[in-house]
Amino acid sequence: MKAFSLAGNKLKIILHLLAWTILLGLPLYFNKRWQVGSDFIWLYYINATISAIIFYLNYLILLPGFFFDHKRHKYFITAFLMLIFFYFISDKANEFVFKYISVGQKTEEIKSAPEERKEPGPPGVGKFTGRPPVRQRQMHLFNYAFTSVFLLFFSMGLRVLERQSQIEKLQKEMEKEKLNSELTFLKNQISPHFFFNTLNNIYALISINSEDSKKAVLKLSKLMRYLLYESEQGNTRLSNEIDFMNNYIDLMKLRMSDKISLSVSLPGKYDDFKIPPLLFIPFIENAFKHGISYREKSFIEIRMTAISASISFRCVNSIIKSREIADSGHSGIGLENVNKRLNLLFPGKHDLKINKSDTEYEVLLKINIA
Repeated sequence: MKAFSLAGNKLKIILHLLAWTILLGLPLYFNKRWQVGSDFIWLYYINATISAIIFYLNYLILLPGFFFDHKRHKYFITAFLMLIFFYFISDKANEFVFKYISVGQKTEEIKSAPEERKEPGPPGVGKFTGRPPVRQRQMHLFNYAFTSVFLLFFSMGLRVLERQSQIEKLQKEMEKEKLNSELTFLKNQISPHFFFNTLNNIYALISINSEDSKKAVLKLSKLMRYLLYESEQGNTRLSNEIDFMNNYIDLMKLRMSDKISLSVSLPGKYDDFKIPPLLFIPFIENAFKHGISYREKSFIEIRMTAISASISFRCVNSIIKSREIADSGHSGIGLENVNKRLNLLFPGKHDLKINKSDTEYEVLLKINIA
C-alpha cells in the first residue's frame, strides 16, 4: 500500500501540505506580532525540520517496512537508533545556533561597555565557551524526547487508521464481488427453472391448439430476449419488468380454462426507476404452476402498486388439493432463490410475508428501492 497514490490520496496530500504550511508560517506570524528574536526563529525551523524528517521516516519507511511486515522488534530497534541519531544532530545544530547568536551578543556587549570594564578579569570569569548552558541542554533533551516520541506515536496512529480504512475498503469490495457472484448464480438458476416450466406449458398446449401454441412460441421469444439481454445488464427499468410479467401472464392465459378466474392489476403510471430483474416472476410462476386446475374451480389474483420508490406486490392463488399432494415431494428453487436475492439486495428494506391456509396461498412483498 503506497502512502501517497495519485488515485485515492489527493486529500491526504493536501492536508499534509496545509498542516506544514501552518506550522512553518507560525514563526513569521509571531515575529510580526510580537517581534520575537531571531534565535527563536532559527531554533524553531531547525527543530521543525528534524521533526518532519522523524515523522516521515517513521510514517513512510519504518512502519510499512517493519511494523506492518511482522518485524516489530526491528522496528523498535531502528526507531530508537533513529531518535538517538537525530538527537545528536539536533543538539549540534542548537549548539551552532547558540554559539552564533552568543558571539554576536558578546561582540555588541564589548563594543558598548565602558573602557574600565574592558580590562581582563580573573581567569574563567565572563569567559564564553560557545555551548548552551547546562540547564538549557537539559530542557532541550526533555523537549526533544517528548516531541520525538509524540511524533512516533502520532505517525503510527495515523498510519494504522489509514491502513485500517484501506483494509475495510478492500473487504467491502470483496464482499461486493461475492454478493454480485452470488446474485448472478441465483439469477442464472431462475432462468433455466423458468424456461423449463414454460416449455412444459407450450408442449402441453401444442396438442390442444396449434394456433395458440404458435402465439405461445412468439411470446416465449420475447421473454427469452428479455432474459438474455435486458436482465444481463444488472438492473432494469420497472417498465421492462412489468412488460415481462404481462407477456408471461398472456402466455399462461393461452392454456387456461373457463374454470380459472384470473385477476391482474399492474401499475399503469409510475416512476420508471431501476430495479433488479426477475424479482416478482417466481411468485407469479408459482401461482400458475400450483394454483390452477382444469377440473376444479380455481383463481389467481395479482396486484402491484408503485408509488415513488416503494413497490407493493400481492399474489394470491387457490390451493388445489390434488396438485398439492402431487407436488409435495418437489421443492422448487424459484421461491427459495428470490428470498435469498431479496435478503442480499434489500437488507432491512423489504418485507416478505407468505400466508398459507387450507384454500389460499398468499404472497405479500413490499420493497423500498431508495
